[in-house]
Order: sequence, then structure tokens, then C-alpha cells
Amino acid sequence: MATDHEPLEVWIDQDLCTGDGICAQYAPDVFALDVDGLAYLRGSGEELLYEPGATARVPAPAAADVVRSVQDCPGECIHLRGTGEAS
Repeated sequence: MATDHEPLEVWIDQDLCTGDGICAQYAPDVFALDVDGLAYLRGSGEELLYEPGATARVPAPAAADVVRSVQDCPGECIHLRGTGEAS
């Protein structure tokens, strides 16, 4: 997993999502559940990113909550990677 100082990018594999909503509880600025019961990333503003493989930058203040979401997700559907850019 990326270091604490490297900017992070997150994506969700909806095929693995169990709809538990842990991610949306931990990091509501990054994740949301839609009417289909699955978790999606929030884009800029309130729109959800529905395209398969869509990624989003993790805001620095939410990084710890997103990492916790990855660790606690029962579906193991949330994925993180470093962007390779210096912060």
C-alpha cells in the first residue's frame, strides 16, 4: 500500500461490493451508497462515479478513513494505490 505521505487514488469494484456501507460511514466525503445498494465514489460535488474502474483522488484529510474502509470492507472491493506524485 502507498505511504502515508504519497497522494492516494481509490476505486471500487462494484462486482465485489456487499453493500454493507462501512466505507460510506467511515469516509462519507469519498463514498456513498446508491439506490442499488452498492458503494460508489463521489466525484466533485455530489455526483457519483458509476463508470467501472472510475478512480478518485483521496483528499488528504480523509486518507486515514479511506485506509480504514479498505481494511474493514467485508467485500474487499475498495482498492488504493499511490499516485506516484510527491505531496
